[in-house]
Amino acid sequence: MTWFTVAKKDFRDAVQSRALWALVAVFVLLSVISTYAYVELPEMFGTPGGATFGGLIFFTIGLVGLFVPLASIVVCYKSLAGERELGSIKLLLSLPTTRGQVFVGKVVGRAAVLAFGLGVGLIVGLGFGAVLLGDLDVLAVLVFVLATLAFTAVYASIVVGISATTGSTSRATTLALGFFVVFELLWDVIPMGVLYVVEGFSLPTAIPDWIYPVMQVSPSAAYFSAVVALLPDLAETVGADPAQAGAGVEVTAAEAEPFYTSPEVGLVILTGWLLVSVVVGYSLFNKADF
Repeated sequence: MTWFTVAKKDFRDAVQSRALWALVAVFVLLSVISTYAYVELPEMFGTPGGATFGGLIFFTIGLVGLFVPLASIVVCYKSLAGERELGSIKLLLSLPTTRGQVFVGKVVGRAAVLAFGLGVGLIVGLGFGAVLLGDLDVLAVLVFVLATLAFTAVYASIVVGISATTGSTSRATTLALGFFVVFELLWDVIPMGVLYVVEGFSLPTAIPDWIYPVMQVSPSAAYFSAVVALLPDLAETVGADPAQAGAGVEVTAAEAEPFYTSPEVGLVILTGWLLVSVVVGYSLFNKADF
């Protein structure tokens, strides 16, 4: 049994699951509702000049940045921890299958499941927006969808990597939710809090360059920066700025020369998350005693 066989079985089992179709339905519904709200009430979302298709793409990033982490936890937390808890991992490994093939197969299979649900939602949502606006940028949509699917694969690898570290689904859930809370809900505050303490319990008038890459460590922030880097002209047109450092303070990355202050750092950080989650997850899974 190869990693592809493991991935295919994982995907086939998920396609037959009601939970997946419920997930697809939820994202499609959210995508349509948020698209309609943006097009009809653009002033509520910071676009007083009116809704545009480019603005819709960057508006959708916010929805994706929240949905993908939560969906990844739901779809991936049991991927390996569940197999170990039930004991079925022993049966799987009794076949001519290595632990590496099982790990890679689980990552690819769960990423494909998430990509399927997300892809359907994006096509419906952006297609609906294109009809309402009477405008469509095919190249921008293609780049955005590919970047989003890459982000989905990164998050799948992170949560499968977390699942690989334990044989308890409850512990895997706790660890995955803890990752979400720290890196998605609190990460804007943590670097600014550190800076506040370092500067003598006050924020400096000039924010140091190092704050910018630290703020991008959150996978969803890195994803936003990556899309800006891939669609720079569109980002400039709609005023998308990944340099917002939180707490009402901006880091003007465009005026700084180092590479780590440019939006391209998001691509580097997403790649780093993929590599770290795979290497650490596989290493711990490979050393585990079943």
